Amino acid sequence: MVRLKDPAVRSLLIDRAAQMLAARQPVTLRSLVAGTGVSTMAVYTYFGGMDGLWSAMRQEGFTRLAARLAAVSMSADPVRDLAALGAAYVSNAMAGPDLYRVMLDAGFELENAAAADDTLHCLVRTVERATAAGRFRDDVDPLELATQSWTIGHGLASLVATGPLPRQSLAHGVPLLTALFTGAGDHPERCRRSVERGWHP
Repeated sequence: MVRLKDPAVRSLLIDRAAQMLAARQPVTLRSLVAGTGVSTMAVYTYFGGMDGLWSAMRQEGFTRLAARLAAVSMSADPVRDLAALGAAYVSNAMAGPDLYRVMLDAGFELENAAAADDTLHCLVRTVERATAAGRFRDDVDPLELATQSWTIGHGLASLVATGPLPRQSLAHGVPLLTALFTGAGDHPERCRRSVERGWHP
């Protein structure tokens, strides 16, 4: 029997809910705790109820994404790094498509809304590095370009991890990001090489 006050209960229930979603099982209060060794009261103790659980799952999605982005090694090539961050976003979605779906469900408040902003700002800082290195024009808005880059990653992740396209469609990330970054001022051939080095979802 897992101790009620054991902090691991929170992770246990979040992981259990994600597994149930992956198995296409309905997530109810009773089905969630079945076989876990905790009572239904644990859902209220740690999350305040089922809505709180979904919010915690959204938060966990962003926590895992942040960890995946933080694990990307930065290099002397910021355009390569932008592509690598996009690939990490896609890889995160592929690793946990059901948690990814919940992460993007704005119907439930995040426990820490700044966490979502932090993941985008990671891209913004990398765009700023690329501009400082002369790869992008000085008039490029870092937030706008980071958002456009994020949109490409999100579109591919959604269509492959949770949608109809096969995994090989992720290769479209290279021409899409190359076109985006070239439009921001990078040299086409140099840009393509940088993106190819970074894009490995």
